Amino acid sequence: MYDEMYDAEGQARRHYEALGQWLASLPPALLEEKRREADLLFHRVGITFALYGDEEGTERLIPFDTIPRIIPDAEWQFLCRGLVQRVTALNRFLHDIYHSQEILRAGVIPAEHVLTHEAYQVAMIGVDVPNQVYCHIAGIDIVRDGRGEYYVLEDNLRTPSGVSYMLENRRMMMRLFPELFEHYNVHPVEHYPQLLLETLRACSPHGMRDPVVVVLTPGQYNSAYFEHAFLAQQMGVELVEAVDLFTKDGHIYMHTTSGDQRVDVIYRRIDDAFLDPLAFREDSTLGVPGLLACYRAGNVAIANAIGTGVADDKSMYAFVPEMIRFYLGEEPLLRNVPTWQLRKPEDLRYALDHLPELVFKEVQGSGGYGMMIGPIATPAERDDFRRRIESNPANYIAQPTLSLSTCPTFVEQGIAPRHLDLRPFVLSGREVRLVPGGLTRVALKEGSLVVNSSQGGGTKDTWVVA
Repeated sequence: MYDEMYDAEGQARRHYEALGQWLASLPPALLEEKRREADLLFHRVGITFALYGDEEGTERLIPFDTIPRIIPDAEWQFLCRGLVQRVTALNRFLHDIYHSQEILRAGVIPAEHVLTHEAYQVAMIGVDVPNQVYCHIAGIDIVRDGRGEYYVLEDNLRTPSGVSYMLENRRMMMRLFPELFEHYNVHPVEHYPQLLLETLRACSPHGMRDPVVVVLTPGQYNSAYFEHAFLAQQMGVELVEAVDLFTKDGHIYMHTTSGDQRVDVIYRRIDDAFLDPLAFREDSTLGVPGLLACYRAGNVAIANAIGTGVADDKSMYAFVPEMIRFYLGEEPLLRNVPTWQLRKPEDLRYALDHLPELVFKEVQGSGGYGMMIGPIATPAERDDFRRRIESNPANYIAQPTLSLSTCPTFVEQGIAPRHLDLRPFVLSGREVRLVPGGLTRVALKEGSLVVNSSQGGGTKDTWVVA
């Protein structure tokens, strides 16, 4: 197991030395007091999330860990290059499958795997989007294995969430422990909303100079509603719901107290199926009737683009290295986790023969749901999952059980190692940009590999240090 702070001899790695000395000087009671203060402050600000299926409908805090995760600048620069390369190839892929389909004609990816995909939107065929960018905001999940090597675990290209926690975690650390920042040159992240706004403006139709941007939310009962409101406020744009928008003469307009205003760019936090009841689900009350027609006419931009979801399917993930080679003529800088696609008979046989050793995931699953970690599952859970796989093999992939890296984390028993991942946020406009860092998610239960907040995970501030 690779620990981010301590080497095999138990010595603090160079970039963690000052943090280790600082932690050693703090009484445990102070850390506990600071954690309670953080919880109180997060509650006051309203940083909560709701669990779907929670009968009580209660909103909860995502636990915040007061010990930061530190990444040296050289490592971050390598991650940056790999992330830019990956997201560039994914955008090239999305443009290709809705236009000339060269990668399918070349046989690199089976055509039926793309064209029959439930997220493939026929309505997008031949539609040109500004800058040929489909995924303007991507959240790419990164993990480290037992040797400390970086891998991409997942590509989130539809409506990735969590950036509000990245920003608020930094504010919280600066408020609680300003003295710790005296020991490190920590690269800032607070300019993310400005970069996001610039990215959204860059995709405006007809290249207009001062487009009207809005954030479209499904409403306050959505689990990520805080983030929708937070980002709109930070960017200085309107947060709207479907009832606030309407179509007229092929354009989208917004009701305002000073009259109707044309909308040029929609940062949507609603899935494709609910965006337009005239084009997709007719029972949707979350979308705007006629939106697709305005979009196809080039009179409004939508971020992320309709049809982007085909590229963040967990079975499509396995083809991303080939996308990089095909479109960019380069070798992938960031490796994939080895993946068995259970729609293939030989992969299915192998996976079922090694079911106790592997991790199984639904190709459309998210939030830590629809998965089974073989080594820690009970015999009954394995038998149940085997039946699910056999009934629909194409709905699942399998991967080896990685020994995710750990980082010291303040838990009830004190400071102890816990497994974590990293979600950097990649913005694609006229260029591809990142802020230095991302959302570090940490599994607070001892031995757990599931970092998702819906499964009891917490978050850390992520420091990229010079």
